[in-house]
Amino acid sequence: MDRDVVETVSLRWLRRLVIAVFLLITVFPFYYMLVLSVRPIERLLLDPGALVVGFGELTVATYAEVLKATDDGGQGFLTFIRNSGLVAVAATVLTLLVAIPGAYAVARLRFFGRRQVDFLFLAVYLFPSIVIAIPLFVVFTRAGLRGSLFGLVLVYISQTLPVSVYMLKNYFETIPVSLEESAAIDGAGRLGIIRRVSLPLAMPSIMAVALYDFMIAWNEFLFALLFLVDKPNRWTVSLGLSLLADGVEVPKTVLMAGSVVLTLPIVILFFASERLLTEGLTSGAEKG
Repeated sequence: MDRDVVETVSLRWLRRLVIAVFLLITVFPFYYMLVLSVRPIERLLLDPGALVVGFGELTVATYAEVLKATDDGGQGFLTFIRNSGLVAVAATVLTLLVAIPGAYAVARLRFFGRRQVDFLFLAVYLFPSIVIAIPLFVVFTRAGLRGSLFGLVLVYISQTLPVSVYMLKNYFETIPVSLEESAAIDGAGRLGIIRRVSLPLAMPSIMAVALYDFMIAWNEFLFALLFLVDKPNRWTVSLGLSLLADGVEVPKTVLMAGSVVLTLPIVILFFASERLLTEGLTSGAEKG
């Protein structure tokens, strides 16, 4: 009995130790980035390894420079944030508008090739993004969409739609068919069943997919560079951050402030929807 107690206590402390180590590895880089972003460059040069900043050293001048318009001597990140927000929200909404009915159709309807749909959706991710980048660049250039935010939205939809359909399909399959049959007996049509039964039950999974799509569109760099490189006024946050990283005269404190601006919206969204995200990501793990 004593041996079992010792093993239980040891495993409990070992689990806590492992969690603490992983938490430290995850949180420390963001914490140090935040510390660098609020320190004057002069103090940073004198003591670059300081992990605690006194109240007398705190400054928001770096964030003011990052957010200020380029015409006023800043880095213009407000414009980049607006562009990234428009692209990410539009790509997320349009992806869901297509993915939800598509996933429901794959989960509920019977048609030729239905069993191969999963493979076809996931096969898209067997090819690196760079493989399809050049063909997309040529097609969008000929269509007159290169350099436009709308063209970038279409690219992001093509990247996020397959996995969105796959994730939502797995959840729709966990919803008991008997619930939909009951609604059909009460006189509801197919669209009514989807709107009144399936969508409310699938909301956790939809929120998880929406957050995934938003993160992809917000952080993506390759296609944004390829399509918007010659349109600085339409750059996204990731492109603006690369500009800061390549700038020799840009202080590293300003670069860290830009990194915080890029990261903070995703962190806020993640913690705000953590419960729904957890439920959505595990919802298709078991068949109901």
